[in-house]
Amino acid sequence: MNGILNINKPVGMTSFDVVKKVKTILNIKKVGHTGTLDPGASGVLPVCIGRATKLVDYIMQGRKTYIAELRLGIATDTYDKYGNIISKSDVNIDQNQLIDTISSFIGNIKQIPPMYSALKVNGKRLYDLARQGIEIERKSRDITIYNIDIMNINIPYVKLKVECSKGTYIRSLCYDIGKSLSCGGAMWSLVRTHTGEFDILNSISINDLNNENVLQHIIPMDKALNKCPKVFVKHNFKKNVLNGIPIYDEEFLKYVNPDEIYRVYIDRDQFIGIGMNNGNTGFKMIKLLIRGN
Repeated sequence: MNGILNINKPVGMTSFDVVKKVKTILNIKKVGHTGTLDPGASGVLPVCIGRATKLVDYIMQGRKTYIAELRLGIATDTYDKYGNIISKSDVNIDQNQLIDTISSFIGNIKQIPPMYSALKVNGKRLYDLARQGIEIERKSRDITIYNIDIMNINIPYVKLKVECSKGTYIRSLCYDIGKSLSCGGAMWSLVRTHTGEFDILNSISINDLNNENVLQHIIPMDKALNKCPKVFVKHNFKKNVLNGIPIYDEEFLKYVNPDEIYRVYIDRDQFIGIGMNNGNTGFKMIKLLIRGN
């Protein structure tokens, strides 16, 4: 069985809990999620099954959208409401100042991941070090905040809709906004409503998934890559794509843009994986998911 489940993860479950439950329902070992959601967050968590686990990195590349509640006047060690409070202050902020400060984070920015995160440094996860009271220097990362829509202001709470790139920590964004306003800030709630090709409107709660309905909700692998154009390989090049041999034929390459990922099909409609004309050196498979007949 191969495909993707668009799961809506509830608050209180870890991403691993979701994977474990899917494994149990399907009685299959090869299952993996795309883009961890903290236990205190909810929303879209695509889960890849079988050969689709090879697509995790590509599914994670798309833009993500979150609805977050920012609590001003408080800073915690985890950057959210579940951590220990490290500072408190009054919130005396002009609304225009608040709007201008939040808007200043839109664009290509550098962000420092929180200590309480699953990132590894020298083979150790940051949250394991944090729980031991150890804080280490983290390198800033380049991320993109495409848009922040201020949905509601009810000081000290601010509701935000954030559209961002892979690798963005909304907890860090809330912390940084609070720091810029000199009053502190923490993420009070978080819902991921969209990631790549997956939207919360088309998701199923992990609590509603069962043996009877799971097959109805499995999405074909190629559907998860809708933003990648299709390329149909004729029979004379079938052996090339199935055996990792580049295609140099000029007539074929006319229809393939260099350095763009394509969904590859053989025998008219059989999806076999993704490929690329890397650096204009011939078209070759990147991930071969299904062997042809």
